[in-house]
Amino acid sequence: MAILSDYRGEEQQRQQQQQQQQQPQQRQTKAPKTFNATLDPSNPLGFLESAFEFVSIESDFFQNDSSEKAMGCLARKMIEKHREEQEKKKKIEIEKQRDELEILKKKTEREQQEKAAALAQTQTQTQKEAPVKEEKREEEKEEKTAEKKDEEKPKYEDPNKGNGFDLDKYSWVQNLQELTVNVPVPFGTKSSSIVCDIKKNHLKVGIKGQPLIIDGELWRTIKPDDSFWSLEDKKAISILLTKQDQLEWWRCLVKGDPLIDTQKVHPENSKLSDLDPETRSTVEKMMFDQRQKQMGLPTSDEIQKQDLLKQFMSQID
Repeated sequence: MAILSDYRGEEQQRQQQQQQQQQPQQRQTKAPKTFNATLDPSNPLGFLESAFEFVSIESDFFQNDSSEKAMGCLARKMIEKHREEQEKKKKIEIEKQRDELEILKKKTEREQQEKAAALAQTQTQTQKEAPVKEEKREEEKEEKTAEKKDEEKPKYEDPNKGNGFDLDKYSWVQNLQELTVNVPVPFGTKSSSIVCDIKKNHLKVGIKGQPLIIDGELWRTIKPDDSFWSLEDKKAISILLTKQDQLEWWRCLVKGDPLIDTQKVHPENSKLSDLDPETRSTVEKMMFDQRQKQMGLPTSDEIQKQDLLKQFMSQID
């Protein structure tokens, strides 16, 4: 009985083994199945669960004892692959950033060099232009100074034939000793209507009841006691003013009137014969010096100095 039982047990084991061997062959003959599933990035485990369930239904993979080990190896392999890809991406990104930094660095250096070159060129140009600008500035300054001097410098008028000047309401002439003023008035004017106040440094001339014709400070002082006025032919007031300084030409009668150029007066028009010898000599010297200056020639004093220098040089030789 014991032998028969053993035989039946062995027979059952063989039948089970044959069935197990036949089942893979039968499953292997199954047609390939298509796995359809959608991956939700926020729930990747749900996708894997669906995949494992599909494998479990459509194959005997999980019936093998080695399935767990195989799954672990596959998971480690995928994790390692993922890490390698991430490292590769990171390396590529680092290389990209390094290249971009290098490009930016070179660009910055190039721009700095260009700026430095432009600055150097500008400084060089400025240094070259500085003297020119300074010279131009000095010229403009000199021109402005000259213009200012010209503006400040009185404008002189040419004297009339009597070495004086003709104004709208009166005229005057002069020699070195005196001035003669001529003031036209309406014909028939009487002496009693005349206003003429002669002082040392002031002169008033006019007709009573009317605005004064002359009222101002004289150019230089006069001798009131040697000065007087008269009515000529009831149509003009003639005033004789004796100068205090009889070696000076007046530029105007009263201050504020137009100034004459005393370099253009003609001393020969004065009566030199009326002068004393000493004054006449002085006047003649002044006349000579004035003519010399007008012609750009040395004055009598300058000629005398030149003669003395020539004598001194001849003695040295």
